[in-house]
Amino acid sequence: MKNRTVLVLGATGNQGGAVVTALLKDHHKIIGVARNVESPNAQKLIDQGVEMVSADFTDKASLMELMKKVDTVFAMTTPGWGGDIAAELRQGFNIIDAAKEANVEHLIYNSVSDANTSTGIGHFDSKYEIEKHLKASGLNYTIVAPAYFYENIFFPYVFDAIKADGELRIAMPADTKLQQISVADIGKFVGTVVNQGEKMFGQRINIAGDAISGEEVAKVLTKVLDKKVTYNGFSTDYLKQQSEEMAKMFDWFNEVGYSAKLEDLAPYHLMTFSQWAEKQNWAAYLK
Repeated sequence: MKNRTVLVLGATGNQGGAVVTALLKDHHKIIGVARNVESPNAQKLIDQGVEMVSADFTDKASLMELMKKVDTVFAMTTPGWGGDIAAELRQGFNIIDAAKEANVEHLIYNSVSDANTSTGIGHFDSKYEIEKHLKASGLNYTIVAPAYFYENIFFPYVFDAIKADGELRIAMPADTKLQQISVADIGKFVGTVVNQGEKMFGQRINIAGDAISGEEVAKVLTKVLDKKVTYNGFSTDYLKQQSEEMAKMFDWFNEVGYSAKLEDLAPYHLMTFSQWAEKQNWAAYLK
């Protein structure tokens, strides 16, 4: 395995941090990019030997200078819920154009599973536009496209009801399966892509560790929490009052859903929801 110098954009975030963790295990040199290199998360990475730098994703010239120092770039973009899609596209295009000008050997773009199927979901479709720009750039690329995160269960609007009432409330029928993955496994998978290098060039890979229904998740939670958890699905109409974007996404989950090929991903040993749940410190979240 060749040791590489990898630029990790968003290194202090959940997914970027998971990528850094995986790359450190394989002794790659890492330059991490964060908005605030003085933050506690950035300092922890510095203590682990990561070179941390601050960069503006809208400044193509500064990104290019950073990229001249590395073999591989891990990039992700996000507008946030109800965020600025146009700003995300500018960031994505800038990253790709800077990598092209810097002659980066391998650009790994972190997208969303099935974003290339014209879902009509804003934060999926924006990533597909960036994917298309990447493919047209002529760069050696790999697109890693994760499904829904197991960790989304910790969102307050989900976990507060589990704590208070023993109810898992999601806008899906009880028996509808949803492909999901752990953030740690996203990092591990990206680490494999870095290690395999040219073997992964030109690939777009939807990744998930499990396909599990809300009812099945409730049974796992009952076991790991040692507390009865029941599933209570509700209509996406309620979500529309909070977020049109989220309602549209859950409608898509219910009608179409992710399509990662779990059997093809078996060699990567991605955790099932049950395996992930067994590893969590639930007591900390139940306080």
